[in-house]
Amino acid sequence: MSTSVSPSANKTYGVAPVCRIWKLSRATLYRQRVRARATRPATPKRPGPQGAASDADLVAAIRKVLANSPFHGEGYRKIWARLRLAGLRTAKRRVLRLCRENGLLAPHRQGPARGPRAHDGTITTKRIDEMWGTDLTATATVRDGQVAVFIAVDHCSAECVGIHAAKRADRFEALEPVRQGVRENFGGFEAGVVKGLKLRHDHGSQYMADDFQNEIEWLGLESSPSFVRAPEGNGCAERFIRTLKENLLWVQTFATVEELRQALLDFKRRYNTEWLIERHGFKPPAAVRAEQLTPMALAA
Repeated sequence: MSTSVSPSANKTYGVAPVCRIWKLSRATLYRQRVRARATRPATPKRPGPQGAASDADLVAAIRKVLANSPFHGEGYRKIWARLRLAGLRTAKRRVLRLCRENGLLAPHRQGPARGPRAHDGTITTKRIDEMWGTDLTATATVRDGQVAVFIAVDHCSAECVGIHAAKRADRFEALEPVRQGVRENFGGFEAGVVKGLKLRHDHGSQYMADDFQNEIEWLGLESSPSFVRAPEGNGCAERFIRTLKENLLWVQTFATVEELRQALLDFKRRYNTEWLIERHGFKPPAAVRAEQLTPMALAA
């Protein structure tokens, strides 16, 4: 009635006059409207073509991808990429919707509100071996107790260039993943062998020690400490540590430091060849390095 047009005024009557004449509370009217809408189907049928598979088949394919993936904590974008690699093409938003509806999204923490950034937010590089990031975390073993895990990653390809575990978390152990990366990617050790390469690290005592700084300077590495109380400045190393925890340190138990060390080296090989990097078109780190080294080899 409220939407009917008055023949004399040529305007709709409106809700307020109709409720006043009928002696009906407007709150009751609005409440009844909400109840009527609640009885309608919660999820209307999506317009357009259905796609390559029904929702049920696509959910089954997503569950299969998650079950077969060698990693934990992969988001919907990487699920979408792995579906494409398997020959099943669909939209990212559809994968997101189905993952959300079926509780398949990777859990994540909602941190506190961030303050103003201490830097411009750009820490990745365009080329490999322009900047490496290094950091440490801790885990526990059955016989040896708490041990330190040191890592080093490339800021372009996100490749793990070195990884190491030790009972003592001192400056000499912190150098080991850097030494691994230099030996593997530059062929050996000599003065200035990696000249032009920067090393991002925090202000931990291991990294600010004279022995650590003197050795990386001898190798040709330029020290690039992150801002104080700004862990995002070393975000590439921090992100790799999160992946390492979710896929190894938090899901497996190790008896000794040596057992953990061997597992870390195996994880490094698996990560570099199978972990997908979104900003590189969902390619693994090893493929990014190979693509960038091929033009250099041809030019030489």
